[in-house]
Amino acid sequence: MNSAIIVAAGRGTRMGPDLDKLFLEVAGRPVIAHTWQRFETAGCIDEIILVVREGMQPAFAELAEKYHFSKAFRFVAGGAERQDSVSSGLQALASGVELVAIHDGARPCVSHELITATLEAARETGAAVAAQRVTDTIKESGDGLSITRHLDRSRLWAVQTPQSFRVEVIRRAVATAKENGLSLTDDTAACELIGQPVRLVAGTAPNPKVTLPADLPFIELLLRGR
Repeated sequence: MNSAIIVAAGRGTRMGPDLDKLFLEVAGRPVIAHTWQRFETAGCIDEIILVVREGMQPAFAELAEKYHFSKAFRFVAGGAERQDSVSSGLQALASGVELVAIHDGARPCVSHELITATLEAARETGAAVAAQRVTDTIKESGDGLSITRHLDRSRLWAVQTPQSFRVEVIRRAVATAKENGLSLTDDTAACELIGQPVRLVAGTAPNPKVTLPADLPFIELLLRGR
């Protein structure tokens, strides 16, 4: 049995004050509705856990009714940090779940192929992450004003979501991070703490995240193209 945890508890302050980016309309429906739909129609996913801000459950329930989402789902309240929200989602998994795909609610363009590929890689190695090779030239700056050194982009990858795991692996990794007083924004970073290898799964299609207002036209184009 495979589950998906969609992390949808953040507000996205970089979009501007008083804006909830997950409920911004793009290609005819809210961003989070597109994301939910991708997992609703993914044959490799048996249940969906949505981690939401306390008090937002009714708004998400309205989406489920409006868009006729029928796959087993439930809501859990998110925490102060992303890691806390992931931990809440892990606690809510049904018994018997072997693999879990953790995904950002603000990435609505994820493909079924990428979800499946990360789950299959996680079954083999314990952990896997959607990623794309870095194509820009990357420089490091110590003070934010001048270049400190050049980085070899042939060795660099930009990681995204879904990040998929055997359930026992990610639970142990998240618990270790908590025991060490660490707050991590990336689930694979927790795996590094326990020496768990993470397989890179190269995405072949754009899988952008809604972060800034300028992201919306590109995401609209991608969604309408599908």
